[in-house]
Amino acid sequence: MNASRLWRLGLTGGIGSGKSTVAGMLAARGAAVMDADAISRSVTAPGGLAIAPIAQAFGAAMIGADGAMDRQAMRALIFKDPNAKRQLEAIIHPLVSLITAEQVQAALHSGSRCLVFDVPLLVESGDRWRRQVDQVLVVDCDTDTQRQRVMARNGLALDEIDRIIALQARREQRLAYADVVIFNQSLSLIELEVQVTQVAADFGL
Repeated sequence: MNASRLWRLGLTGGIGSGKSTVAGMLAARGAAVMDADAISRSVTAPGGLAIAPIAQAFGAAMIGADGAMDRQAMRALIFKDPNAKRQLEAIIHPLVSLITAEQVQAALHSGSRCLVFDVPLLVESGDRWRRQVDQVLVVDCDTDTQRQRVMARNGLALDEIDRIIALQARREQRLAYADVVIFNQSLSLIELEVQVTQVAADFGL
């Protein structure tokens, strides 16, 4: 690959895959990371740009006492009503795109040569993100490992983790979508960093 050019790298992986850890390692090597999930959380935080439209679309019950979107209540609604997911995405996605574009311009202004778009649902979005990136990097592991990591990290019940996994693309779909794969099954942090370093070198990092 031409490491001297500007690269736009899409980064994704299932819950518990280690995608965020990989994003942090790429950032430490000089990549500008646009974290779609963090942006999404910011617009649904107290005072966030999505709060008023969410209250209007779903009712005040979806806004917690702290003024943030009640993520647990919204998750429960989405599990029951697929249309609710589409409504929520119609509110949040344009805001995430707007803020992402602002972050990209800031990164380019600072001279970044590798832009990493950390998008948990990149594969699920079809061509929306594929058209915006040069390569897709998938961080992969098996489903049992996902469950174990999320239980240890978040303390969620197994049935709730399985519901989240079911809403995401299948592992086979992500792998078929990938240009580059990091198999983060039983790697230590040092071993994972070796793999990230090898991948990063192809993108000028």
